Amino acid sequence: MLPRAEQKQQTRLALLEAARQLMAAGRGFGSISLREVAKAAGIVPTGFYRHFDDMDQLGLALVNEVDATFRATLRLVRHHEIVVGGLTAASVRIFLDGVAANRPQFLFLAREQYGGSLPVRQAIATLRAAISADLATDLGSMPKWQHLSSASLQVMADLVVKAVFATLPELIDPPAADLPAHLTPEAKISQQLRFIFIGAKYWKGLTQ
Repeated sequence: MLPRAEQKQQTRLALLEAARQLMAAGRGFGSISLREVAKAAGIVPTGFYRHFDDMDQLGLALVNEVDATFRATLRLVRHHEIVVGGLTAASVRIFLDGVAANRPQFLFLAREQYGGSLPVRQAIATLRAAISADLATDLGSMPKWQHLSSASLQVMADLVVKAVFATLPELIDPPAADLPAHLTPEAKISQQLRFIFIGAKYWKGLTQ
């Protein structure tokens, strides 16, 4: 028999997995009830409260989970230098592979950044801001961006992160119809980033 602490952790993980699976079936987080999550996890509804105070708290746990996954994926991307004209093919591929390998987590992120739970939306906004700040710091350490001010680097990083977040739904669920190569989600995110980086290369500020 498992120790009590380990049993509790396994049940907590089961609740998180139950919520992810319900969302993977097409549900938004805001439409999922506590009872449904508990049933899918194999526990009675009152058992839910031993792990989370309410559904919003479970949602925040899901944000923390995808935060860790997102940052781990970005750490891999950072091993590949950002080149003028866009990200290297290897960097784009690493990110897309990370999304594919953790689809339920990124599905939650893609949908709930505009979802119905205010605490979850706020937590995702905080996550996005933290990733932007980290990226601005990384960009500032690269010789090719030394001509940019701190404020410009922050704007550039914000554009990159918002482009990635906005494209997540298409990366998660690509359209069924065949698309021209330049309109696939992978090509679109690469092109959008290329526009940002080329513009940043020649940026001299609003007064120039």
